Parts: sequence; structure tokens; C-alpha cells
Amino acid sequence: QLVESGGGLVHTGGSLRLSCVASGRTFSTYTMAWFRQAPGEEREFVAAISRLDYTTSYADSVKGRFAISRDSMTNMVFLQMNRLKPEDTAVYFCAATVVLGSAPKRHQEYNYWGQGTQVTVSS
Repeated sequence: QLVESGGGLVHTGGSLRLSCVASGRTFSTYTMAWFRQAPGEEREFVAAISRLDYTTSYADSVKGRFAISRDSMTNMVFLQMNRLKPEDTAVYFCAATVVLGSAPKRHQEYNYWGQGTQVTVSS
């Protein structure tokens, strides 16, 4: 089970930190990711962090502004979001996959999902 928190309303240029806590003892075996979905849009990849060497990957739209991290001691994944823009407004989802190799960017390849947390950036 994945549970996100940390969403909210922020002005353009502001920051938010999303958190996701994973239950279970196999957290370290999953590649973790954040996706987002705006109304009427497809769910899109934001960032991922691999299960072994913590390699990170980002969507071009957030590169340099967002940072993903994980803590295996607490079974948590974080998304630090800086210099937020109105186009970052969406529901953000935490996801986990057992796929080996590079972190996939297609949401269909993720096995477990959180309920989502709303992020709204006002202009």
C-alpha cells in the first residue's frame, strides 16, 4: 500500500515536498516513481528512482526543478518540487514497479499506486 501526502496550494515559484510511505517489507525491491494527472489529461511520468543504486530519472518538464529521493529505513519516497509553475497543477501519484532495469516511464508498467495528492499552483 502506498499513501501520499504533502500536496496543497502554492503560488508560482513556490515549493512543496511530497511524501509517500509504503507498507510492507519489500520496499527495497521496488523501483519507485511519481506520476501526475491533470483534468482531462493522460497520467504522465514525473520522476523515478531505481531500487538498487538509486539512479534517478526525470521528465524534461521538471528536470532541474524537482528532485526524487527515497529512504529505505522508513520506506518512504519524496518529491521535492521547487520553482513551481501553474502547469505543474495536477494530482500527483506515487507508484511502485517490480520491473527490472531502467525505471519505466509508462504508467502501465507500474504495479502499485497511491490514492494521489492534489498540487495546485496559482499564477
